[in-house]
Amino acid sequence: MAIWGKLFGGVAGFAVGGPVGALVGTALGHAADNGSLLETPAGGWTDRWGGRANADPNGAATFVAAKLAAAMGKRDQMYGLVIIVLSAKLAKCDGPVNRAEIDAFKRRFNVPAENMKEVGRLFDIARQRTDDYENFARELGRAFSNRTEMLEEGLASLFIIARADAGPTGEINAQEEEFLRRVHKAFGLSPGAWERAQDGRARPSVSEVDAYAVLGLSRTASNEEVRVTWRRLVREHHPDILSARGADEAEMARGAARIAQINAAWDRIKRDRQI
Repeated sequence: MAIWGKLFGGVAGFAVGGPVGALVGTALGHAADNGSLLETPAGGWTDRWGGRANADPNGAATFVAAKLAAAMGKRDQMYGLVIIVLSAKLAKCDGPVNRAEIDAFKRRFNVPAENMKEVGRLFDIARQRTDDYENFARELGRAFSNRTEMLEEGLASLFIIARADAGPTGEINAQEEEFLRRVHKAFGLSPGAWERAQDGRARPSVSEVDAYAVLGLSRTASNEEVRVTWRRLVREHHPDILSARGADEAEMARGAARIAQINAAWDRIKRDRQI
């Protein structure tokens, strides 16, 4: 993942105490402590917001960093930030983080040595609490709603971290499974994506987004809408229909290619939705 350098040169400074984060992260942390995150403190922002060792105990600055990355269109930075956060919170959700989980994270994302300190610091900040992970997952799901393959890759990575300390059986525990299922839901992924991430299988060659585009539908279309659209498109491009219209050889070939696309899209959506 070649995003670590620019991740910590940008908005993630909020989360790890970069030039802006040293000030804003501290202020946000104080505000989160007393529930006044969105309120201006009495007397305005003064020097009473001095630095402290634990400036972001409630994850406020980290979440703002993710929101900023999304708002600024820096999706690669947001992806790296949120995946680190989710990895840390997953590792902590069932007890103390252990070496096996940390090593699995490092292997999976191949963090360069020059960025290891910043990544480690963000990881440590993120694992301070584990009850807010769905907020981060929803933000990432919204930002990558048209690139679900990236979300699926992230979910698969989380499965690998969860299994790092599972022992010979490879079975994840109940807390980790609940965490992963909620992330899967927040990402807005299909049942098929869960099964592939769980089993470590490769994604299909036809992406989910491409499949919906082929049928001219959105991912929110109902099962019945998908089925009706598939049947209609197949009828429209069927050789018998084209022949009755007087289609020439080139048009017949294009129709056959189009039907192949339509059927591949239907097959992908059908398998993912398990319909």
